[in-house]
Amino acid sequence: MSSFTPAQSDDVSIATIRALAADVVAKANSGHPGAPMGMAPVAHVLYSRFMNVNPKNSKWFNRDRFVLSNGHACALQYVLLHLLGHKLSMDDLKAFRIEVTTGPLGQGFGNGVGLAVAQAHLAAVFNKPGFDLINNFTYVFAGDGCLMEGVASEAASLAGHLQLGNLIVIYDDNHISIDGDTAVAFTENVEQRFSSYGWQVLHVDNGDSDLPAIHKAIVEAKLEKNKPTIIRLKTTIGFGSKQQGTHGVHGSPLKADDIQALKTKFGLPADQSFYVPSATYDAYAEIGKRGASLEAEWNSLLGSYGHKYPQEHAELLRRISGELPANWEQSLPVYKSTDPAQASRKLSEITLTSLAPVLPELLGGSADLTSSNLTKVKGSVDFQPPSTGLGNYAGTYIRYGVREHGMGAIANGIHAYGGIIPYVATFLNFVSYAAGAVRLSALSGHQVIWVATHDSIGLGEDGPTHQPIETAIHFRAMPNLAFWRPADGNETSAAYLVALKSRKTPSILSLSRQNLPNLEASTIEKAAKGGYVVHEVEGEDLTIVSTGSEVAIAVEAAAKLNAEGIKTRVVSLPCWFVFDKQPQEYRMSVLRSGAPILSLEALSTAGWAKYSHEQYGLPAWGASGPYQKVYEKFGITGSNIAVVGKKVADFYKQRGAPVVSPLVKAFTI
Repeated sequence: MSSFTPAQSDDVSIATIRALAADVVAKANSGHPGAPMGMAPVAHVLYSRFMNVNPKNSKWFNRDRFVLSNGHACALQYVLLHLLGHKLSMDDLKAFRIEVTTGPLGQGFGNGVGLAVAQAHLAAVFNKPGFDLINNFTYVFAGDGCLMEGVASEAASLAGHLQLGNLIVIYDDNHISIDGDTAVAFTENVEQRFSSYGWQVLHVDNGDSDLPAIHKAIVEAKLEKNKPTIIRLKTTIGFGSKQQGTHGVHGSPLKADDIQALKTKFGLPADQSFYVPSATYDAYAEIGKRGASLEAEWNSLLGSYGHKYPQEHAELLRRISGELPANWEQSLPVYKSTDPAQASRKLSEITLTSLAPVLPELLGGSADLTSSNLTKVKGSVDFQPPSTGLGNYAGTYIRYGVREHGMGAIANGIHAYGGIIPYVATFLNFVSYAAGAVRLSALSGHQVIWVATHDSIGLGEDGPTHQPIETAIHFRAMPNLAFWRPADGNETSAAYLVALKSRKTPSILSLSRQNLPNLEASTIEKAAKGGYVVHEVEGEDLTIVSTGSEVAIAVEAAAKLNAEGIKTRVVSLPCWFVFDKQPQEYRMSVLRSGAPILSLEALSTAGWAKYSHEQYGLPAWGASGPYQKVYEKFGITGSNIAVVGKKVADFYKQRGAPVVSPLVKAFTI
């Protein structure tokens, strides 16, 4: 590995990658051929000399991880997949195991940091003298656009602090973005920026053809154990095409005559699409053989580890499988209505404290709000470089700093690695900062748990800038995302129960600052269905459906209405996503026909028409003041909701028409 030995197949393999990238984009009539064509040499050197992967087993745990942060490099995925013996299908990308790839620029950079964090953590937990089981590297390809994005800067800053020597970023410095030359907007000194972050900074001035220099830089990067490395690789975008070096080749297919000329220039048949010379196939078959041999050696080491460390071996295999320990649910706190009222953020802390001993795969953290989010389990050690004296890599709590977006992207990478369930924390309002990362959690199926406290006007004096109004409906509208707003202790335990069982769904736990009473009818089992009846009456005149801190207010209002002879039910709906997955019969029993349904929530009413006939909430921004006064200002009190409820019940009774549940659809598409 120390010196570069040329192979006869190098030039033809690189030419093949460039031609295939042009063919793939042309065939799709959409895409970005330029970056893959420019990065073909480094991709070839990386895979032919360094990457430890076994194409026959994409789940080999100690494989090197590869991230394409520059989302325009999809063509490169297809090409590498094809050369390693897989058909050109997006469904098969994971068979080749490009770990994550992202459309939004910069996200993959954060994912790469997360993958490196996960490796460092699991190595510290499971490696033993003579058993260097978990020692893979994470390689990230990033472009100019990635490094312009704030999420990459946040992640890079933290990676430097964490001294992640297992992370190598290859920066494709081709000076082109969609608007043209980066001189119009991006003129900073990237090397100096990353040096200030605490990274090792290397550069290759000729990334188009200087394979020995590329090889040397990667070797040097792997030798640095206490710093992440960024290699600035100067390339020519669209190398070989008539438009090379211009933004014209950035995001559009090459014309047919350009592709033919390109192939002729590289000695490939101009009239054949997706042509791969036998020398290239043979070279990439050797990569597969090398990977299979490396995995066999690793499996042998793992077997010996099992003989010497049977408990650690069993635990590692469990964590790799993703299975949770038997009976872990029994550690969830259970509450009675007579238990004291507590903020749901405190209930979350109690739950995490109970779960930490039985779920060592939990790796938590907060964006500089630990004392407010209550996310650090007492006695836990920080995840920190040992040299800092602040913790060690076996630690289970990450200090993310004020980097919400970077935190979310890093958490996605941690989950993508395997063996870890990440939870992260901030105020609910500031999850909006991380919306791009949350969206990719949901899209990619990353099990990331967000502990989002201070979730309404109930946070009080911080006022409208901190009080989330529209945040809930934003995330409730997101596919494959469970947004929980628990009303008491059992509902909080239920939120964690479902979140931890949902291996391909992220969750946001929207938690209160103010104390909430424990409800008489709540149980973990009921709440785990996403919605249930808190107070039941027959022949009702009204149902009030609510979530979180307003459920107790709904119960108070119902008591007043029932005392006046207006029969009122109360429903708690802590998670729309989970409730919507319940059988129709159950959902109709909770939000049944026969009487009007009034929703109550100290947030925007948007979305509630799906579950209620009338809605009561906030029409605009909140206000600053003691939270009780703020609730009074907006009429969210038991007394006022009773008045509103009576008006609703009277209106529908006077109308005389049958009241059908909003869940009943006249027509289903």
